[in-house]
Amino acid sequence: MQRAEIEALANAEGLTISGVVQATIEKPLPNGAASLILLSPNEPLFWSHVQQSPEACDGTPDPLDRWSLRVISELALRLGGEPFFPFGGPPYHPFYTWAIDGGEVHVSPVALLTSQRAGLFASFRGAIALSEQITTEYIPSPCVGCAKPCTTSCPVGAMGPNGYDVPKCHAFLDSSEGQECLSNGCRARRACPAGTNRLSEQSAHHMSYFHR
Repeated sequence: MQRAEIEALANAEGLTISGVVQATIEKPLPNGAASLILLSPNEPLFWSHVQQSPEACDGTPDPLDRWSLRVISELALRLGGEPFFPFGGPPYHPFYTWAIDGGEVHVSPVALLTSQRAGLFASFRGAIALSEQITTEYIPSPCVGCAKPCTTSCPVGAMGPNGYDVPKCHAFLDSSEGQECLSNGCRARRACPAGTNRLSEQSAHHMSYFHR
């Protein structure tokens, strides 16, 4: 199957291909796979797919992970591949490394992953390993030529060129000033000129799991 056909199947589920990793001698893929397709939210359509799903309506915890498990497993079955997920561990699969090797996602000045499509909201719902080679597309980092507002946008300096101070971030989110980040998403991530399609409702969902 061609990459365009797989992309169309992913798009129908609110997902998009965000990189294709090719197996090498130095970096083999699981179970002898020839290539591995990374799947990410296709913003802003993704969130409506999730919200209309059985998982979002049954009142059971972790609806997004359960949705991802069902949808990507079904897609893998159609493609004759094997699904992998960034949750469910330990141990965890090396999604950070896979993302960089996939050619479309890059390390940002604040160490988070970024892409032309998603900016600092780059994330992965799963991956599918295939026995056939699928075309890899290299897309340059959005950080090239960027003024890098992500390094200065955090109101308490929890995220910057020196890394991410998680305790400082949580302390800020506990304050009244931090409620805006909880409702709309991390300001440093939102400052990225790329990836402006993330819905506030989706960011609020992720923040509620991050800041418990």
